Order: sequence, then structure tokens, then C-alpha cells
Amino acid sequence: MASDNASSVTEFILAGLTDQPGLQIPLLFLFLGFYLVTVVGNLGLITLIGLNSHLHIPMYFFLFNLSFIDFSFSTAIIPKMLMSFVSKKNNISYEGCMTQLFFFCFFVFSESFILSAMAYDRYVAICKPLLYTVTMSPQVCLLLLLGVYGMGVFGATAHIGNMLFLTFCANNLVNHYMCDILPLLELSCNSSYINFLVLFIVVTIGIGVPIVAIFVSYGFIISSIFHISSTEGRSKAFSTCSSHIIAVSFFFGSGAFMYLKPPSILPLDQGKVSSLFYTILVPMFNPLIYSLRNKDVKLALKKTLNRKIFS
Repeated sequence: MASDNASSVTEFILAGLTDQPGLQIPLLFLFLGFYLVTVVGNLGLITLIGLNSHLHIPMYFFLFNLSFIDFSFSTAIIPKMLMSFVSKKNNISYEGCMTQLFFFCFFVFSESFILSAMAYDRYVAICKPLLYTVTMSPQVCLLLLLGVYGMGVFGATAHIGNMLFLTFCANNLVNHYMCDILPLLELSCNSSYINFLVLFIVVTIGIGVPIVAIFVSYGFIISSIFHISSTEGRSKAFSTCSSHIIAVSFFFGSGAFMYLKPPSILPLDQGKVSSLFYTILVPMFNPLIYSLRNKDVKLALKKTLNRKIFS
């Protein structure tokens, strides 16, 4: 079936964020700025964690991977998006479109599950502190990470499999700034109820399972915090979770708003705007959320800068 698709439509045209000529250059500089902040923030956090041995603990092992996912995620989307602001027709081949969709799905699923792994890490740290080093051993962390990327591969493969059963006829204008599932389903001339059902089931697994894991973890965490007698102990426990709660709310809130509502409620043009949150703003804000609210990261940054200055 895929070969039929490729022969009927060999390339797509990405409509971009807006067709208003006056907005193209300002938006180009705005999103280029966002991308530079994302790259510097995430690669900076990866470097800091790599260089500072006191950050070589499970919490920062997962944060290291979150930064890698965010950097890769934005790199799969933004450079092609920037092209739409400077070229009259932003073409992408059928194969290129499917490749972008694969990596988009892979990194979205990976981000969902790494956030749930981070919630589990916080649960063990707060609820079972004496067993923390045994429970979150390097082997366990590695297994959790394999699970994270395994679910990334599952999500991407399921969505790409769903796309291969679609035929694209004469119309090849994708009403988006990237190859996303909903606009491609809308563009196809043979998409059916089954395709939308597969989409809903796979997205529900990608968002639902991590959200349940996060809620259960935080249920136990809140219960443990209320059993801490000292106010200082409570505030310290809350502060270790606050960055994670902000990141989770931002990512899952925008994702659920985009995909778990019927298309009739959320038109695609509004969908483009809401998808900006999790494709561009979330990868940019995550390193800022985790570094500005984290004493260990600030200390590591000071140490690294001092080393550079004195060397």
C-alpha cells in the first residue's frame, strides 16, 4: 500500500504557521530565537550533568535524557518549520514527511515515559529514602530508560503503520508547519473511522499510562509529605517535586488538549497553535524550569564557570 501512496503523492507542501506575508520575517526571528535558547539550554544541561560527578545520581540521569529528548525533538521540527518563513513553497518528500513523523512520535512518547520515570524516582526518594540506592540502582535506571525508549519505538511504529494504510490523492497541502498525524489523516482520501480509532488508542496509551503512573506516584508522595512532622522537611520535599510538576502539567496539558478532543471541537488552525506548546515551548522551558529552580544545577554551573575562569 505504501508504494501506491508514494506514486500518488511523492511530496507534500507544508502550509506553515500563517500565510500572512507581514508576519513571516518576525516569526522567523522569534522561532529562531526559541530554537537557539532550546539548543543552548538542553546541551548546557547535558554538559553540566556530564562534567559534575555530584550530579551522577538517578534524578539527573533521567534529566540528562530528558534534555537529550527535548534537544532532538525540537531539531526534528523547528529547522523545517523555519524554512516555511523564508520559502514560498515549503516542500517535503513523502519519505521525508514519514521520517519526520516517526521521530516526532518517537520523541513525544519518550518524553511522556521519561516524565513518569522521573515521578517514580521522586516517589522512591521521598517515600522510601533508606532503600533509595538499592531501589534506584544503575541496573534499574537502565531498565527504566530502555522501557522509555522502547515505548518511543512502539508509539512511532504504531503511528507510521497507521499512515501506511492511507492513500493521498491530488491534494498534497498539509495544513500544518510539520508532518503531524491529524492533518495527514484529514488530507488522505481513504482515511476511515479505524484510522482515527488507532490514533486515539495509541495516544491514550502514550498519554494515559504515564499520567496514571505520575498520579499514583504523587498520591504516595503527598501522603508521605503530610506525615513529615517538621515544616522544613515538608517544604524541602515539595521543592524537589515542584519543577517536575510544572514540566508534567505543561507537556501533558497541551498534548491532551490537542489529541484527546474530537476534531470538530478543535479546528486544525487552533490545533497548530496548541501544538506550538509541546513541540517548541516545552523543550525550551524544561531546562529553564529544572535549572532556575534547582540548587544542585546552580552549584554545578558556578563550579564549572569557576573552573573555566581559573584554568
